[in-house]
Amino acid sequence: MLTFLLRRLVSAVSVIFLTLIASFSLFYLAPTDPAGVVCGPRCTPQRLAEIEKTLRVHDPVITQFTGYVKGLFVGRDYTTGGVTQECSAPCLGYSFTLGQPVTKLIANALPVTVSIVLGAAFFYLLIGIMAGTLSARVRGTMLDRVVVAGTLTLSSIPYFVVALISALFVAGVILPGSEWVPITENPLGWAGGLLAAWVTLGIVNAASYTRYTRASMIESLGEDYVRTARAKGISEKRVVYRHGLRAAVTPVATIFGLDLAGQLAGAVFTETIFGLPGLGRLTIQAFSQYDLPVLMATVLIGAVALVTMNLIVDIVYSILDPRVRLR
Repeated sequence: MLTFLLRRLVSAVSVIFLTLIASFSLFYLAPTDPAGVVCGPRCTPQRLAEIEKTLRVHDPVITQFTGYVKGLFVGRDYTTGGVTQECSAPCLGYSFTLGQPVTKLIANALPVTVSIVLGAAFFYLLIGIMAGTLSARVRGTMLDRVVVAGTLTLSSIPYFVVALISALFVAGVILPGSEWVPITENPLGWAGGLLAAWVTLGIVNAASYTRYTRASMIESLGEDYVRTARAKGISEKRVVYRHGLRAAVTPVATIFGLDLAGQLAGAVFTETIFGLPGLGRLTIQAFSQYDLPVLMATVLIGAVALVTMNLIVDIVYSILDPRVRLR
């Protein structure tokens, strides 16, 4: 187990480092002036000189990259308005467009995205696993056909269309209007402001998880150990949920871990349509304003989320399925 974890940690760090190199090359080594791009068309010569000094665009490429990586661990300095300020570790740079350290912007946006993703995950896991299990138990019946047809229909509709309909006709009408309220200030306001986004994202994703669970449960209920459990006289409920579901949920957990990481890194439609100030909305704003330090930070966070969830999924996989051993 320890050897496996060490190997995976080395692999995870390698993936993050390669992602960092690729994103740095894409944003800062492209055939454009990064300082000019960050500063914008109305940039004054003094402002341009400040940004060039902070980004160190005249230094060798290796020096620029090592300076950025060093800032992640020990911090670095940036100059704005003629004043040099310290950016403590982990320093993700400074947004000259928004006039704030990128770390502060990420710290403000990340709780919103995490709240949306985890709340929606509760809905689609609960609905998807329950509906998929029920459909597998009554396989071939009218109820099974209705469930399968409903999930396929819902999956065929683009998510942004469902989200737009929900934002226009559900949020503020049937469910509370969408707004961000920190959970530390008002837990009920926090849940109410995110409920429409949770339900929308949860129902759409539940369609896929229903199909995943149904297919996995059908395979699991046909295994020899399930037939043996039934032959021993164990109740059907215990056979299904104690023996069948435990094995069936293993591949679902794998998909869930990767989906969760992907949603953390890209909840763009949900945050934009429902007007929630999360990472996705921050990334779109950074793209429109050519805010390279913010884009670098969001790419890095996405890579960290993906490799972390991948590692967690492998560990959970071995817990859920005793046949799997980490070596």
